[in-house]
Amino acid sequence: MYFSAIKYNDIANGLGVRTVLFVSGCRNHCRGCFQPETWNFKNGNLFDRQAEDAIIQSLAPSYIKGLTLLGGDPFEPENQEGLIDFVRRVKRECRDKDIWAYTGYILDEDLIPGGKKYTEVTDELLSYIDVLVDGPFVEEKKSLSLKFKGSSNQRVIDMNSYRMMGVIKELEF
Repeated sequence: MYFSAIKYNDIANGLGVRTVLFVSGCRNHCRGCFQPETWNFKNGNLFDRQAEDAIIQSLAPSYIKGLTLLGGDPFEPENQEGLIDFVRRVKRECRDKDIWAYTGYILDEDLIPGGKKYTEVTDELLSYIDVLVDGPFVEEKKSLSLKFKGSSNQRVIDMNSYRMMGVIKELEF
C-alpha cells in the first residue's frame, strides 16, 4: 500500500487534534474531489514500518485525540489489506486514541457481507474504527457549513453504537 501524505496536528478531519494518514488509491473518482492525486494507487510513498513508527510516535502526546484514515479510500480492498496490521498495532499501542475513517463507500451496502468492497478483513477493520464518515462526495450537495463531511449525503457514523445496537446513529456537531 502507498500513502500520499501524513499530516500531524490536524484539526479538520475529526474531533480534536489528530494525525491523519492519506492512503493512495480510490476508484470512486468523485467529481470535485479535493484530493484527486490520491486516486492513483501508487501515488506517494510505500507505507512501511518507518511510516507506521512515525505515526505511532505522533500519537503519544496526551493532546492528540487520535488517528484519521482517509485518502484515496481506506476501504479499497488493497488498502484494507495494507491497513489491517497497522490499525491493530494502533489499537494495541495507543489504547486511549480513537480512530476515524473516511470512505466513499456506504457502510450498510458496500462494507457488509456480499457488498462490493467487503473483504475477509473488513469486519475486523471496522471493529477498530470509532467514527466512520461514509458515502461518496457529491459536488451538488457540497456545503462548507457541514462538520467533518463534504456533502450532505455523507454520514458521520458512531461505530461503537452501530456495533452495540446494529443501527446507524449519526453524530451531530
